[in-house]
Amino acid sequence: MTDVVLGFCLGGGTLAGFVAGYLVASRRAVRGVLGPVLGVESVGAAGATLEETLDLLPEPALLLDIQGVLRFANAEALAAFGDVIGTIIRHPDVYAALRRLDSETIEAAADIVIDVPVRRVVRGAFRLLPGGSGRVLAMLFDHSEQDAVERVRSDFVAYASHELRTPLAALIGFIETLRGPAADDPEAQQQFLGIMAGQAGRMQRLIDQLLALSRVEMMEHRKPRGEVNAEDVVARVRDESAPLLAARGMTMETEPTPFVCPGDEDQIVQILLNLLENAVKYASTVKGRAPRVTLSVAEVAVGGKAGVSFIVADNGPGIEARHLPRLTERFYRVENGPAVTDASGYGLGLAIVRHVVDRHEGRFSIESEPGVGTRCMVWLPARSGRREARERPSLLLA
Repeated sequence: MTDVVLGFCLGGGTLAGFVAGYLVASRRAVRGVLGPVLGVESVGAAGATLEETLDLLPEPALLLDIQGVLRFANAEALAAFGDVIGTIIRHPDVYAALRRLDSETIEAAADIVIDVPVRRVVRGAFRLLPGGSGRVLAMLFDHSEQDAVERVRSDFVAYASHELRTPLAALIGFIETLRGPAADDPEAQQQFLGIMAGQAGRMQRLIDQLLALSRVEMMEHRKPRGEVNAEDVVARVRDESAPLLAARGMTMETEPTPFVCPGDEDQIVQILLNLLENAVKYASTVKGRAPRVTLSVAEVAVGGKAGVSFIVADNGPGIEARHLPRLTERFYRVENGPAVTDASGYGLGLAIVRHVVDRHEGRFSIESEPGVGTRCMVWLPARSGRREARERPSLLLA
């Protein structure tokens, strides 16, 4: 076993182990592994190139030149970061780290924070390759999940303490009443216990939605690797929403279209159910009008990209235009609409929808006209040629 392979194994299968291996290897072994890059012989009869070797690593690895131009990205890097790789290597901190590399300084590191399209926190380790080729090996460590956990923990405490204060105050008040003035009043006790049960249920639903939002935020940086079948999604939403529709005496019109695109089908079903629940609640608040909701699917191109749109529409009271830009903010609610007490939620459902759509690199739009109804569209991109390229074992970029 060569020192290169030994270093790779002892290093836990990481690029650090690989680098350590070839640094202690003999000059012949180093020349062999780096041959295709440096213009010398390749390793063994198999003729493994540096790119092929990097593709075996279980960690995201890039091959750059000293100016920061991307020459190669291994399969793990393409799967983990995709189109964000270009944003990473153009980050000012990466440029500064590469500028520090020379004959005396062969190692550098950079912490990279990207906010668009979703927040990513990445630690980059850069190593100048020997031989004077001006090539740099870059290893990327994704710290996005740890960052999300910290932010979710602090946000959860802030949001929960704010939103739970009202129902908790109501429960405390009713408990004090039951212990005092209503202690010997069975009729009042039954009335207050019913209200208390409602408040407790409200807190439970709020906590469930906060946890759902936290889970979605922690997964937002991970690209989904499954497939979404539009017909299956419509069928699942129709089946799972049947009890809700039956309770309101409603039926849903559906228009499924055969279409398959990359994505997490469970998450898409979840957000469509959120949108459908809103549509059912608000459509039922208009007096003198039979409530109606529809779920349709259509092939739509957005920004020149092919994709599929899921459209949930209702004939409810509609929403004023001034509210539309803020509807996906956490806890934002339209408080001046009809039947607000019965129909309003917690302002978290559309925030969940936005984060799921961002994870899928899709689009979410809301169109509404007061007195007519609301139309919500979730658009998901189709499998593009670039995405198909990322699924190959490797991709040489220059």
